[in-house]
Amino acid sequence: MDIICMGEMLIDFTPGKEERSYVCNPGGAPANACIAIARNGLETGFLGRLGNDDFGKLLKATLEENQVEVLLPDLTDEAVTTLAFVTLYEGGERSFTFVRKPGADILLEASDIDEEKIKAAKILHCGSFGMSANPSRDAHFHAMDLAKKNGKLVSYDTNYRPMIWSFEDAKVVVDQVLPYVDLLKVSDEELDFVGGEENIPNLMKEQGISVVIETLGSKGARYFFDGKTGTVSGHKVKAIDATGAGDASWGGFLSRLLLGGVTTVSDLTEELVHEALVYANASGGLCVQKMGGIPALPTRDEVEAFVAQTAVNGTGM
Repeated sequence: MDIICMGEMLIDFTPGKEERSYVCNPGGAPANACIAIARNGLETGFLGRLGNDDFGKLLKATLEENQVEVLLPDLTDEAVTTLAFVTLYEGGERSFTFVRKPGADILLEASDIDEEKIKAAKILHCGSFGMSANPSRDAHFHAMDLAKKNGKLVSYDTNYRPMIWSFEDAKVVVDQVLPYVDLLKVSDEELDFVGGEENIPNLMKEQGISVVIETLGSKGARYFFDGKTGTVSGHKVKAIDATGAGDASWGGFLSRLLLGGVTTVSDLTEELVHEALVYANASGGLCVQKMGGIPALPTRDEVEAFVAQTAVNGTGM
């Protein structure tokens, strides 16, 4: 298996065409990234709890339809599937209102982690949303510990959602996570978690982080690697819905690294990181042009065609 994505999978209710109407779409950051990677032709597994309700059954079917291995196929009766209602603004930006008290995703336990599955993967990808409460928080730490002990790359998405928990509580957890992380994604709105952009190089040295990607929204993204930094511009496209765009981008980034043969930190080069970020921006640029999270995730053929087109046009590089 190429990658295990761990954490929440939920339902995004995105605005419909009629006033005050919503359309049900599968979502959740690690699940989005997982399916984005699967659409790049890589072997993926999703590790998260789903509710034994109509929504949970839809989510499980969505994973299966996208050739993602469902690592916890038994649905739980202890809580319903988490719901997220999305509000869209001009330019495709959005905010979320969550229904999760608790949701099935937070019931993931350390005992659910199969070390043999971790050993079989090249990368473990996690995010902060699934670490906002126990037992899921401890399960994440357990999985990351197993990944590090078994020489696997650990990817982490800061993905802060203020409605779920306070910055102060999230900062404590993220600080504890960073020593496990090899590949870190942080948005320009989340820089306080790393002490500001100017502190990123120092943080990388202190925590042993190999790559940090700072996403810049429509402006693109910036990479930090081996004491060097560079920016890859975004794409001028008509943004309809930004839901899942960051996950499409990160899924694209991880996919390009895996397709480039990266399985350990020593495999990383600045050229590969730059190429992966070009690929990531193309993936995100395609995603925002469609409605919904998972339904909008592009395939490898679509991303490669977009990268080739923008290279010819001299944009987005």
